[in-house]
Amino acid sequence: MLTLSLVSRFKRHTRDIPDRKVSTRSMASKTPVGFIGLGNMGNPMAKNLLKNGYPIIATDVFPESCKEVQELGAQIVDNPADVADKVDRIITMLPSSPNVVDVYTGPNGILKKVKKGSLLIDSSTIDPSVSKDMAGAAEKMGAVFMDAPVSGGVGAASSAKLTFMVGGAEEEFTAAKELLSCMGANVVYCGQVGTGQAAKICNNMLLAIGMIGTSETMNLGIRLGLDPKLLAKILNMSSGRCWSSDTYNPVPGVMEGVPSGNNYQGGFGTQLMAKDLGLAQNTATNTKSPVPLGSLAHQIYRMMCARGYANKDFSSVFQFLREEDSQ
Repeated sequence: MLTLSLVSRFKRHTRDIPDRKVSTRSMASKTPVGFIGLGNMGNPMAKNLLKNGYPIIATDVFPESCKEVQELGAQIVDNPADVADKVDRIITMLPSSPNVVDVYTGPNGILKKVKKGSLLIDSSTIDPSVSKDMAGAAEKMGAVFMDAPVSGGVGAASSAKLTFMVGGAEEEFTAAKELLSCMGANVVYCGQVGTGQAAKICNNMLLAIGMIGTSETMNLGIRLGLDPKLLAKILNMSSGRCWSSDTYNPVPGVMEGVPSGNNYQGGFGTQLMAKDLGLAQNTATNTKSPVPLGSLAHQIYRMMCARGYANKDFSSVFQFLREEDSQ
């Protein structure tokens, strides 16, 4: 009954909306959405909801992170419980499992004031077991929890081209997709709660391995006297082509508009990649899955964090390898 009533209520909220992309005309007909976590990813995601006409009730542990969305019309409140008190659809975008646990179940957490029938969508990348725990806690309060981690980085978040990997009750997917489609180009249903996280962890393990391989390859080619732009061009028309080589090249000067062209600022931090690789290691251990390259990638990114790369984009592994070569 809970899931059916939630879907029907969501349809009731949205059935008179002719075009989700018309923001000013549709603002009055759309019910507010809560957004918690306005960091590098959450900020542009919340902005895209605003652009699509959704009033936003938001909060972040760092008040200065709220300024941009507030200037665009979002209402800022003190804590997650206050968000839950005002809306029945909430999106969270947080750095780690402990942050998610605190935002949902802490003293000022969402579940302290959550409304029955609320839809709670977590786009953080966390341990699948934590997603399942949060779903259980939400269910006890009469709410529905779904995990919907994203792929695409800050650029895709800004241009609303993220990929969402969604886990939860299939009956709720339509309601979740209506919101997520405002922020992403692909919204994929993966299965029950936790499967979205599983897909994201697998993706990021491959991404880390691929970025290290691309960085090693580019470094070797440069040492052999090849021009890096020429080498990248050859790779991208050959069988070695991958996202790290053709879209997010780690070598400064090869591509514009990527972190390597801006001293590795912005993008997806090395510390976050190390965290995601740690999640992959935990799940690999729990499922007895051999992941030797994933394990090595985890060690490399942890080492980078210890060497001062924690806040640089994960593509700075190229710079790290260059420094290792020179020692």
